[in-house]
Amino acid sequence: MNKNSINFLSTLILAMILSQFLPWWSVMLAAFVTGLFISLKKLFVFLIPFLAITLFWMAYAFILGNANDFTLAKKIAVLFPLQGNPYLLALFTGIIGGIAAGIAGVFGSQFRTMFIKPNR
Repeated sequence: MNKNSINFLSTLILAMILSQFLPWWSVMLAAFVTGLFISLKKLFVFLIPFLAITLFWMAYAFILGNANDFTLAKKIAVLFPLQGNPYLLALFTGIIGGIAAGIAGVFGSQFRTMFIKPNR
C-alpha cells in the first residue's frame, strides 16, 4: 500500500475511534495526527484527509438520519437552501467536516516539517 492509502485508512479508522469519545473536532485531531506521522506530497496533504472525513461524515449522517426516516434532517435541510433534501444535507455536512480535516492535515504536515529536519 502506498502512503496515500495508508493515510486515508488511518485517518478514517482514527476518526471513527475518536468520535466515540470526543466531540465533532475529533476528526481534526485524527487528520492532524496522521498528517504528523505519515508524510504526503503537495495537494494530497489536504485532499486525503478531506476525502476520508467527507466519506466518514456522509456515511455517519446517513446512518443517523436513516434511523428516524430523516425526520430531523428534512427539517434542518429546510433552513439551508437545500429544498428539504436530507441527502444534500449529508453532502453539505461531509464537505464541511472534510474542509476542517484537510486543514488539520496540512497543519499536521507543517508541524512535522517545523520540528523534523529532512535528510540530505
